[in-house]
Amino acid sequence: MAKDRLSSKFAVILHADVAGSTALVQQDEQLAHERIQDAFHRFSETIEKYQGHILELRGDALLAQFERPSDAVAATLAFQSDHTYLISRLKDDLRPTIRVGIAMGEVVIADNTVTGSGVVLAQRVEQLTDPGGVCITAALHESLPKRMPFNLENLGEQVLKGFDDPVRVYRVELTAGQSIPAPEQDNQRKLSQKISNWLIATIVVALVTVGGGYYWFKGLIPQEETASVELMAYPLPDKPSIAVLPFSNLSDDKQQEYFADGMTEDLITDISKISGLFVIARNSVFTYKGKAVKVRQVAEDLGVRYVMEGSVRRVDNQVRINAQLIDTTTGGHLWAERYDGSLDDVFSMQDKIIQKIVASLSVTLVEQEQDIQVQAEVSNTEAHDAFLRGWERYRQGTPDDFGKSVSFFELAIELDPDYAQAHAALAAVYWDIFSKGWWKESLGVSYTSISELARNSLLRSQQNPTALTHQVASESIAFYSGSPRRPLNEARLALELDPNSPSGYLALGNALLKAKKPDEAESAIRDAMRLDPHYSPDYLVRLAQAQFHLENYESAVKSLEKSVAINPEDSWAFVYLSAAYGQLDFTKEAQKSLKRADELRADAGWAPITIVTTSHPYFRWQGKKNTLKEGLRAAGAPNGGEWLRLISENTDTSISHSEVFAEVKGVTAVDVSEAHELYERGALFVHTHPNWFRRRIPGSINLEWWQEGWLFNEVALGRHAAKDREIVIYAHDRPRRWVANPAALAVSRGFENVYQFPGGIDAWAAAGYPIETDK
Repeated sequence: MAKDRLSSKFAVILHADVAGSTALVQQDEQLAHERIQDAFHRFSETIEKYQGHILELRGDALLAQFERPSDAVAATLAFQSDHTYLISRLKDDLRPTIRVGIAMGEVVIADNTVTGSGVVLAQRVEQLTDPGGVCITAALHESLPKRMPFNLENLGEQVLKGFDDPVRVYRVELTAGQSIPAPEQDNQRKLSQKISNWLIATIVVALVTVGGGYYWFKGLIPQEETASVELMAYPLPDKPSIAVLPFSNLSDDKQQEYFADGMTEDLITDISKISGLFVIARNSVFTYKGKAVKVRQVAEDLGVRYVMEGSVRRVDNQVRINAQLIDTTTGGHLWAERYDGSLDDVFSMQDKIIQKIVASLSVTLVEQEQDIQVQAEVSNTEAHDAFLRGWERYRQGTPDDFGKSVSFFELAIELDPDYAQAHAALAAVYWDIFSKGWWKESLGVSYTSISELARNSLLRSQQNPTALTHQVASESIAFYSGSPRRPLNEARLALELDPNSPSGYLALGNALLKAKKPDEAESAIRDAMRLDPHYSPDYLVRLAQAQFHLENYESAVKSLEKSVAINPEDSWAFVYLSAAYGQLDFTKEAQKSLKRADELRADAGWAPITIVTTSHPYFRWQGKKNTLKEGLRAAGAPNGGEWLRLISENTDTSISHSEVFAEVKGVTAVDVSEAHELYERGALFVHTHPNWFRRRIPGSINLEWWQEGWLFNEVALGRHAAKDREIVIYAHDRPRRWVANPAALAVSRGFENVYQFPGGIDAWAAAGYPIETDK
């Protein structure tokens, strides 16, 4: 891509920042951020009224350009007057004060974006300013009309970093008893502009004549503090490494935050697909959202050379994007651009940003990356907007937000039925709801219903798969399948489409655990953690599982202790921690962890951990089960399997028997007509097979009975029925274990009026009785 042609001109530059922002943030980070953002938004509005132009608004700093010095000074004084009054009325001491420096000098223009020595000079002058004040250079002093009601105090010549010659600086205040000049109208501005241009030209000639103009023409690019490679938390990768910080929302409507966040995520997602780049994951960069952080710190925290930052302003259908790319090892800006357009132009603008990154970092694209197009799978901006709203909800990670995200994803699909990423996102949220056990809290549906919703969404997404599609497929197939081949294949396909996806590497690690390759799994999980340095506790649990099955129990304990310190509500982390302690003969610690695991499981309505519990599908794909059982035994976990004994005591046949019907002590068997009579008088019908969502007797509930009475236990059934209520247990036309065994378990739990209906749904349908289905 050809480099943009650069041009130079003189301009008036305003630089503002918050005095003592670090101390404010330390008092109350969230409140400080809100008040700083509010102050800069109001300043931005004032600047625009005075015909100024916002170049950048980031963290605790603002940069603007004006055509006339008088407008820049008047805008600043107008804002400072209002702002001083507003913060004086606050009841606490968290009062952000703004200081402003204004300079005039040569600037470099590239697609309306300004960089250069004028920016540096304004920043240096601002650093000399008292909180709540404004300082200007001698060049602006000479160009201000004498009629302006400004008092200018000469602060003398100042030595400024980056400039060889001293610069005379003036403090500006409003003359007592005078009013701040109002913004001029367009007809007045045309004449004023001619005068302003003449004055600038005069100043240039004078500066050059006396030799004082040297620093105007040095072409300095504003420098950030350089990052130290030695202080970086991780070694720099062997390819260009980049972190895209969350774009600031400059829109007046704070509800547009999702749009700015979505813009950032879109850019991260699309540059992640470039194999020649190393891209830090969204989770890690968003830990800096709303924080006044230096790019140097970001680079050192994340171990990257390049940092990108920017802002988004959306007003109705119009969008403005500012973006800049910084080489943190030199402190220099590789480029800075501004893009303006309608909402329909958003994808095109994002594509231009990506192409600039590729060109600036001299990245070689492989053949399939040559024609990168942002969000190529969607052209409907309304569908994309709905997707961004859903994704924002999904990222919140709560049961309620998961449920709300579904509505937005469904709307996106309704607006664009072929929107592949929306289908993949719907599959992802359904799978997360299923795997976290939140089907009731999020959607008010059953276990089997959410399983089917996840399966159907995934199948639809696989018609036009994305990296997210393959990641979800890998995890869900690994959960259900006995073979590691398909999960491994799906994870590798995910990484082919997105080689910088930590979720893809986690899926690969899971599949490798299932394949009994814990050493390779550990490597894949560490790759995920490197791409997402501010990783969640889930990463540590996965790492610990690999370490556990490598029999590196000391490392597993360290990883799990870190995990539960961050998230003390994860019962599975305590299960593994108990087993790891058990393997190390730390008996007290093992017993304490097992007790905590059981407490958390009881809160969720689950049975205590036993050796039999390791038969649960969660452990089916976690590597060696023998070492886990040994560790749990050492921790004092009981063998379990009480439900097998209870069933054996209450039935006349073996549990492995495949007959459709078996007598159960204390349980009455009924045919279809008797079952219908019970139905008519209000008996509770309980289905015990995963096919419940396909066909069921209307009003029935589904409680699966397998593994330790996992769902079919006193707690679960007790939520629906008193011990003396009539209960009819049925399934499809299946072996007796789907009806007789749970019926025996119900009797053993103290339920008094239990019936089994062996004919099940097939006999019910054949008799012409009503059927209910989710399809």
